[in-house]
Amino acid sequence: MNTIVPFAATLTDRRGRPLRDLRISITDRCNFRCVYCMPKAVFGRDYPFLPKAEILSFEEIFRVARIFAAHGVTKIRLTGGEPLLRHGVEDLVAMLAQIPGIELTLTTNGSLLAGKARALRDAGLDRVTVSLDALDEETFHKMNDVDVPVSRVLEGIAAATDAGLAPVKVNMVVKRGTNDHAILAMADHFRGSGHILRFIEYMDVGSSNGWRMNEVLPSGDVIARIHEHFPLEAIDPNYNGEVAQRWRYRDGSGEIGVISSVTQAFCSTCTRLRLSTEGKLYTCLFAESGHDLRALLHSGSSDEEINSFITKLWTARGDHYSELRSSGNAPLKKIEMSYIGG
Repeated sequence: MNTIVPFAATLTDRRGRPLRDLRISITDRCNFRCVYCMPKAVFGRDYPFLPKAEILSFEEIFRVARIFAAHGVTKIRLTGGEPLLRHGVEDLVAMLAQIPGIELTLTTNGSLLAGKARALRDAGLDRVTVSLDALDEETFHKMNDVDVPVSRVLEGIAAATDAGLAPVKVNMVVKRGTNDHAILAMADHFRGSGHILRFIEYMDVGSSNGWRMNEVLPSGDVIARIHEHFPLEAIDPNYNGEVAQRWRYRDGSGEIGVISSVTQAFCSTCTRLRLSTEGKLYTCLFAESGHDLRALLHSGSSDEEINSFITKLWTARGDHYSELRSSGNAPLKKIEMSYIGG
């Protein structure tokens, strides 16, 4: 195995943003068909998902993650598709958990979490984030377009808690006119639970979800709705560049967060790089194209050569899509969210 020599200086892009977070999509498949991510009209039964031979192996993922850790990455998040569909995911977690100084997290729709939570925690997973867009069955079905009951996701959250993965972060994508009426019920349910509920503005990720600005409910409106019933106060971020704006209930019953990538762009503090299922690097969630790392892995390139590739890619990075959207100058073509894990 080649020896990785950590860089003496922080690796920063053209806007002075350090490389700190790596999101790794380990499968492009999902058992949900959420309207904002993988709508059935596009991702139907005949959709050509990646064949196994084109997906990065666990050994390749581990090698890449180890190199990124040498670049100063301190957080790795496993995503999909739905990452728990990847066979042996707990084995990958165990491998990645060997890398010093890494916080290891995973985002899931929660439908398979009840049967996996203990094994994931035992393997070394630090935290889990669960997507849940409503508590009532009708609205939940409208959002995910499959016949999975809410109870299965709640069982997954409970199992994660029992396994020691608490507090669980629960993400609700808010789409005006579809599930925004469920905001208060979600806030009430998770208030006092010890978990952290976060409301995400409906985003124009990819080109298949039919995104329209009038379906975005600004995070400020979300906070106003909750504050009217459960008084809130703003609190400081946990760290510089934290995506979610934090609020806590004045009665001490916990906190919530809002992610406002449409109405309050946070491009200036983005520290994330994304690795797709088949080994392409994307420097922005809204990128038009990726950079082929898999070709280097398969051509016998040394760790030092891959180091150089990553350095050139990040130091040339100037992405600021959400700021361009606000000015009306954003590109129309974008990679699908399900492809790079959100």
